[in-house]
Amino acid sequence: MGYLNIDGQIFYNMVVNASNKLEEQKNFVNSLNVFPVPDGDTGTNMSMTLRNAVLEIADAGEKSIDAIGKQLAKGALMGARGNSGVILSQIFRGIANGIEGKKQVDSSELGSALEEGARFAYKAVMRPTEGTILTIIKAAGESAVKSDKKDITELLEEVCDYSKTVLDKTPDMLPVLKKAKVVDAGGMGLLIILQGMYEALKDHMEKLHLKEADNAKIQPAAKNLGEQNIKYGYCTEFLIHSQVPDIENFRKELKKIGDSMVVVKDEDIIKVHIHTNDPGWVLSKAVKLGELSKIKIDNMREQHRHILNIDDFKEDSSEEKAHESGENQTERKKYAFISVSIGEGINGIFKDLGVDYVIEGGQTMNPSTEDILNCIEKINAENIFVLPNNKNVIMAANQAAELSDKLVKVISTKTIPQGITAITAFNSDMDLDENISAMEKAITTVATGQVTYAVRDTEVDGKDIRQGDILGLIEGSIKQVGKDKFQVCGDIIDEMTGGNSELISIYYGDGCNEEEVNDFIKKLEKKYEDMDIQCYNGKQPLYYFIVSVE
Repeated sequence: MGYLNIDGQIFYNMVVNASNKLEEQKNFVNSLNVFPVPDGDTGTNMSMTLRNAVLEIADAGEKSIDAIGKQLAKGALMGARGNSGVILSQIFRGIANGIEGKKQVDSSELGSALEEGARFAYKAVMRPTEGTILTIIKAAGESAVKSDKKDITELLEEVCDYSKTVLDKTPDMLPVLKKAKVVDAGGMGLLIILQGMYEALKDHMEKLHLKEADNAKIQPAAKNLGEQNIKYGYCTEFLIHSQVPDIENFRKELKKIGDSMVVVKDEDIIKVHIHTNDPGWVLSKAVKLGELSKIKIDNMREQHRHILNIDDFKEDSSEEKAHESGENQTERKKYAFISVSIGEGINGIFKDLGVDYVIEGGQTMNPSTEDILNCIEKINAENIFVLPNNKNVIMAANQAAELSDKLVKVISTKTIPQGITAITAFNSDMDLDENISAMEKAITTVATGQVTYAVRDTEVDGKDIRQGDILGLIEGSIKQVGKDKFQVCGDIIDEMTGGNSELISIYYGDGCNEEEVNDFIKKLEKKYEDMDIQCYNGKQPLYYFIVSVE
C-alpha cells in the first residue's frame, strides 16, 4: 500500500527516521571533508541541526502537516550548526512555507515544497556555489516537480535516485572535490536525509525514537583555575596615547615580568594587557611613552576567592545561573562581547580581554544559532559584538543576530587570532561604527597558520599526504607536509613572515610538551630577533599550534 497523501504524523515519522539515519552515518559524512584534517564536522552539524528540529515536534501528536512543518522549521532554525546546518534549516523553512495551510499534502504539493526548500536555501547564501548541498536540494526539488508519480513513496524513490546521480557528479563541478576524490559532504548529508524519509514510507515505520547527540558548552568567566595556579595575580590593562613609532623595546621589557601579554599599536594609541605581579612597574614604564588612560587593574586571586565563596554559599545554584551575568546587571553596558573559542587557555585569553561570554566550540563542535542567541539575550548592553572565529560559525552567528531584537553586530572573524586582534582593536571611547571599522580593518592585518595531522591518505595540490603526517596550513590551505610538528610550524612561520611583519603569536595545544615548546620559542627568537614573539598555552585540541603573524 502506497501513500497518495501524507499528514503531520506520517511526516513526523519521515523526519525522525531521516534524523536517525544521518546520526548513524554522520562520521562517514565527516570523512568526506575535502582536507584530511581532524575537524571535518559537516555530518555532525547536519545531524545535530536535524535532531534539534525533530525534538521540537517530539510531542506534536496528531497535528496537520502545516503545524509539524512550522515547528520543524523553528527547531532547525534555532539548532542550526555550521554552514551546512544553517543551509539545512533554510531548506526546512522553505518546505514549511510550501506546505503552509495544509492538513496533508499529495505528491505534487510535496514536490512544490521541496522546490521551495531549494529556493530558500539559495537565498540564504550570498554567493551560491554549485557542487554543494545547494545543488542537491535543487536537484531534489526539480525532479519532484517534474515527476508524474502519484504515490509519494515512488516519488521520493525517484527523488533519491536523481539526487544521488547529481551528487556523484559534484566532483566535476568543484575541482577541490575532484582533487580530494570525494563527493560533497553536505550533499551526501542531504541525500541521507532524503533516503531516510523515503525508507520511512517504504517500510511503514512508526513510533520512532531519536538518537542522542552532544551539545556545545558555554563557558562562564574563567573559574577553572585554582588560586595556586595563578602565577601573576594582577590583570592590568590601559591605553597609552603616544606618537612613539617603535614599541618593541617596551614589549620586551613587559615580557620579563608577566604573561598573557597583548601590546598592540594603532596609529597614536597603544593598547596594553598583561598579567603581572607588579602593575605599578608596568605603569611606570608605560607613562614614559605617553599619557595613560582607561587604567584597569584587577586582583585575580581575590576574584577567584570571591567566586569560590559565592559557590559555597549558593550550593543549589545551577550551572545555568552561573552564566547569567548580563541581564542581571543593574547598569546597562554600552558594549559587550561574545566569542567562540576552543581550548581552556584560549578561552581564558578572551575572558581576560573583556569578553562577556565564551562559547566553546569552533572545530568539530560548531555552536548552534540558539547557543549564540541565548548568550545575546543574557547580556544587558546597548551594542553586542559576536566574534565567530571560525568561517563555519559565521552564518549561525548572523542568523542569531537577525533573530534578536537587540543591536548585534557580527565581526566576521574566521580564526582565533583574528578574534583576538579584533577585540584588541576595540576602543570603548569610540562609537559603534568607528569600532566596527577598526575591528574589521584590524583582522585584515592578521595571517593565520595551523599545525595539525592528517586523518587519511590523500593528495592535495600535488602534495602526497599519508595518514598521521603533520600538516601546516596557512589561511586554511595546506602548505607544508612533514613528520615533525616543530619543523612544520617553523616552515609555515617562514612562509608567513615578511618585511612588514612585527609580531608572531603562537598558541600551543594539548599535544605539545612545554619544555620542547620553550626550546622552539628560543630558536624562533634568535631567528627573528627583530620581531616580538609571544607564546601562550592555548590547550586547544586537534591543533598542535595556532600561529598568527601581524
